[in-house]
Amino acid sequence: MIRAVTFLRAPVLALLAVATVTSSAVASQRPRTLIEPPSLASDVASGKLPGIEQRVPAVPSVVRLDQAAQSHGQYGGRIRMLMGSPKDIRMMVVYGYARLVGFDRDLNIVPDLLERVDAQESRIFTLHLRPGHRWSDGQPFTSEDFRYYWQDIVMNKELSPAGPPTSLVVDGEVARFEVIDERTVRFSWSKPNPFFLPELAGAAPLYIYRPAHYLKQFHTRHADPETLKKKIKEEGQRNWVALQFHMGRQYRNENPELPTLDPWVLRTKPPADRFIFARNPFYHRVDAEGRQLPYIDEVEIVIASAKLIPAKVGAGETDLQARNLQFNNYTFLKQGEKTNNYVVRLWKSARGSQVALYPNLNTTDPEWRALFRNVDFRRALSLGINRREINQVIFFGLAIESNNTVLPSSHLHRPEYTTKWAVHDPHQANAILDRIGLTKRDSRGIRLLPDGRSMELIIETAGEEVEQTDVLELLRDNWFKIGIKVFIKPMQREVFRNRIFAGSTLMSIWYGLENGIPTPDTSPQELAPTSQEQLQWPKWGQHFSTYGKAGEPVDLEPARNLMSLYESWIAAKDRESRADIWHRMLAVHADEVFTIGLVSGVPQPVVVNKRMRNVPEKGVYNWDPGAHFGIYRPDTFWFSTQTETAESGRK
Repeated sequence: MIRAVTFLRAPVLALLAVATVTSSAVASQRPRTLIEPPSLASDVASGKLPGIEQRVPAVPSVVRLDQAAQSHGQYGGRIRMLMGSPKDIRMMVVYGYARLVGFDRDLNIVPDLLERVDAQESRIFTLHLRPGHRWSDGQPFTSEDFRYYWQDIVMNKELSPAGPPTSLVVDGEVARFEVIDERTVRFSWSKPNPFFLPELAGAAPLYIYRPAHYLKQFHTRHADPETLKKKIKEEGQRNWVALQFHMGRQYRNENPELPTLDPWVLRTKPPADRFIFARNPFYHRVDAEGRQLPYIDEVEIVIASAKLIPAKVGAGETDLQARNLQFNNYTFLKQGEKTNNYVVRLWKSARGSQVALYPNLNTTDPEWRALFRNVDFRRALSLGINRREINQVIFFGLAIESNNTVLPSSHLHRPEYTTKWAVHDPHQANAILDRIGLTKRDSRGIRLLPDGRSMELIIETAGEEVEQTDVLELLRDNWFKIGIKVFIKPMQREVFRNRIFAGSTLMSIWYGLENGIPTPDTSPQELAPTSQEQLQWPKWGQHFSTYGKAGEPVDLEPARNLMSLYESWIAAKDRESRADIWHRMLAVHADEVFTIGLVSGVPQPVVVNKRMRNVPEKGVYNWDPGAHFGIYRPDTFWFSTQTETAESGRK
């Protein structure tokens, strides 16, 4: 079997046969003339930078804009954005979305940093780099960067004591890595690995390369010992291993000296409350007329309290913002449109549920664990929820009252997946609870657990989303009517996660399925116990992802059935078989109510400066697949001198 671990996400996983991954959206030759960004002209003239002919790959990624919806841009300007924490500057890696391969708007996997990928039987992947491609410091991007990652990091016991990432291991078999030549590398397995390319395309991608020319100075195999000791001391690190990670974390985006392939490069050294990202002069994408992207010169990120961000956005302090905005901010934000030079767009969300409840089937409390593993109890909980009230009161009736499942826009959708055990019926819920023996109550009317304790259910939340707390307030009244007393316990996210993993949590609230718009070729791993990050069965998921070294084996038959179906999906050889397996898993998921979805399809406010072009009027705001703005290529956004809303920005 193939095992893949994700962090509260599960990407679209396209199963590839013998194919070369290419796209009509990416040209094979660069335009005859390349156009220099004006902001770099003085550096070129002074000799600080080479001319654009030497900076852009011989075969760049040529972005073909949809002329009906977009326009070629003008250079210049700075995008202002707000983030709730300094660590959120990693979102520039997400939004920039420069990947070896990436998802296009139709969720096809296409080359990006790579010129092409030759995929054979979904098990042999030959990666072809673009000739003349360079890191942001001008050094060549070559197969040496992949070799360094594989031999000096993954195969180094000090840096990687657990071995390669799980997506590079198939049924216990570690990938075979080969350097073919300076621009070609190969990863292969004896069995198919349908997870490999989608992991490379993820919002938080699997980085299988490193800037070797820069990081070797922090590696004991390559650096002078005395010089390395000095660097360890200068950076305040424990040893060379800590130094290597500290200086080389690409996703964390915290080292201004670390070369990158992203459209904008960090110029501000943390800690700070204002960060500047400047254009990457060696960026690999150009438009069809030869303009090197990005169009916009800089991005400014200001750190503010997450609670204050909606107010700051409403005051016009940002040019592009969705993070830290919720649907309940929409009315307020609309009021500021006329005076603060922005428009508010509502994009679709693609989660299986905007808000979902997770009974912890691995909780250490034996009474609650037995109840949560009783399907009738889970069904009663779901029937006791007034989803219509939640939709009307919190989401103005614009959401879909639904289980945590695929959305109507998915070809895999069936109405029963949405509604089964999800209709408000407190009479039936009470009858079920009585039938399973929960008939005794205390003086308040609260049912008693078999051991005599009152059914006081603590629901834990990371405390980051106001709407989750608002939902729980309504839920408290709903479940009181079926004899269950709810307490709400917010906490910091890391504590929240660790308590769930340890089994201390009884029930939690979080988002639902990360990808509610799957195809038959999308991995159904979110529906089976495959990751510790799955809040309904973290120890079962951990057992799977660690090959039985940690966690607990699955000991509930319906969950074992989901695991078996998941493995069958991996082995399936045609799309029809994969679709059938998806439907069987979705049916089990709906009937068993392992997670309790409440509403889905909640619109996401996206605030856009009125002068900004090429930002879709209608889009899908999702983590993976999508990378939030990333799938729409922010390097093609640009500022017009006109203030009115551009028709060319509409989709």
